[in-house]
Amino acid sequence: MPRLPKNQIDDLLLLALACGASYDAAASKAGTSVTTVKRRLQDPVFRARLRELRGEMFQRATSMLTASAVEAVRTLVDLMKHESPHATRLGAARAVLELGVRLRETAELQDRIARLETELGAGA
Repeated sequence: MPRLPKNQIDDLLLLALACGASYDAAASKAGTSVTTVKRRLQDPVFRARLRELRGEMFQRATSMLTASAVEAVRTLVDLMKHESPHATRLGAARAVLELGVRLRETAELQDRIARLETELGAGA
């Protein structure tokens, strides 16, 4: 089997590692050795690319969760209706309350951080 160019091997390694593959699995996906994986991970540019790719993947996943949040809330609200069994209604109500508290706390923390950053920026 012909050997892939280094940039293609790097791309395959980066994708496999960003997805959580072990060194063995990443090496297998890229058609290279575990020694190569370890050597590439010693390169600061390669590690930076890996961090960037992981960040992008996390951002996409977060965006997908955010987009489906409204539907999830609708589902919880529907489950709280009288047609649902008591245990289901109780679970949905508890989830709505817990999530509401966490969201409010997160929003308050974000506001506080933004104010502190503004204050620090003005003082610099």
